[in-house]
Amino acid sequence: MHAILLESFGGPEQMYIGEWPKPHPGPDEILVRVEATALNRADILQREGKYPPPEGESPILGLEMAGVVENAGRGVTKWKPGDAVCGLLAGGGYAEYVTIHKDMALPVPKGFSFTDAAGIPEVFLTAFQALRWLAGLQHGERILIHAGASGVGTAAIQLASLTGAEVIVTASSGKHRLCRELGAVHAVDYQNQDFEEDVMEYTHGKGVDVVIDFVGGPYFQQNLNVLSLEGRLVMLAFLGGVSTERLNLAPILRKRLQVMGSTLRARSLDYKIRLSQDLYLYAWPLFEQNRLRPVIDTAFDWKDAAKAHQYMEANRNQGKVILKVS
Repeated sequence: MHAILLESFGGPEQMYIGEWPKPHPGPDEILVRVEATALNRADILQREGKYPPPEGESPILGLEMAGVVENAGRGVTKWKPGDAVCGLLAGGGYAEYVTIHKDMALPVPKGFSFTDAAGIPEVFLTAFQALRWLAGLQHGERILIHAGASGVGTAAIQLASLTGAEVIVTASSGKHRLCRELGAVHAVDYQNQDFEEDVMEYTHGKGVDVVIDFVGGPYFQQNLNVLSLEGRLVMLAFLGGVSTERLNLAPILRKRLQVMGSTLRARSLDYKIRLSQDLYLYAWPLFEQNRLRPVIDTAFDWKDAAKAHQYMEANRNQGKVILKVS
């Protein structure tokens, strides 16, 4: 089969389409002909040599896909050739074919294209895990979502709004409109405003119950400061680095805060199956009722993968960037 491979670690120009052995499904797996995959920040880090795949997983980039079942392992009865599926991967999405465990595969929601479906798994599973499994966001609570116009951010805004939470986001000013359309009630321009000052002013000094953060070190102190009593901070990435120059930990004890970190890629198969099935039961009826939607910014042909990576690295996207494989 063809797949997007790397000449060596480095910039987008290191990617090329080459030959790779076609995978074979195990007893509990299905083989999927990939129609579309999607970009994630993890792809950029892996391309740069900073985020290796878990042991035993495909070295090919790509953490999600949508496509058509080609055949199934001998222990699979729930899927048949021709079924349209999407799902989370530990790697291998930038290819013509991929295998996935039968219980990790999810049906493409009714009325959705493969482009739309490819934009669901990584961001909605990440946001769902952060909001419901980790933070336990409740109706009536306030939440601050950093990078509100990112893929995970756009999913988190929608999920939090449907929970009945009051959603505040940080995003560059040109992306505020989208965030509000998805359900945010207040948006902070992080490039020109101090988000701590703005959030505390907006909430009349009360702060927020939950913070979802991707920035890391540079935001850590301010995140602690804006959390209210028994607030929860969920850290999903360190895009701004892992260090902070000065740190006052007193708010953690004084406000009885919870600080949680999570990645999804290296979780156990059992964990990811349970999370996928939980999201499916909750979200698929909402997708089909148009109450939830993946936000698709741009779809590139996979021959233009380098351009797609450059586009994301320039922070131009609002929502997901898709690669059409077929």
